[in-house]
Amino acid sequence: MLKKLLTISALLCASCAFARVDANQATQAELDAIKGIGPALSQRIITQRKKAPFADWADLIDRVHGVGNTSAARFSAEGLTVNGRTFPGAQTPHGRNAPAATPAMAADKAPSPTLR
Repeated sequence: MLKKLLTISALLCASCAFARVDANQATQAELDAIKGIGPALSQRIITQRKKAPFADWADLIDRVHGVGNTSAARFSAEGLTVNGRTFPGAQTPHGRNAPAATPAMAADKAPSPTLR
């Protein structure tokens, strides 16, 4: 019986570790649970989100001091999303690229000009 209880507890803890947390809906405690986000950064995210919800990752990066492309990719790999979308190119905990939440994300980006 004790063995079953410990197994269930371990599974519940593991599932919490991989839970997705949306920047537009998370509590400060949920944001703090993301590796690399501390109390000061989570408060800045909440303060900016109160002004207006984040439209996408670029909006979060522009508005929240201390979040750049590198940290956004790390936070996304740890489970943070913006409107349910992962940061493009973020690595999963297993070292693979995280799948984009929707194919529309690729369509949102304009093609970059080529240099000749």
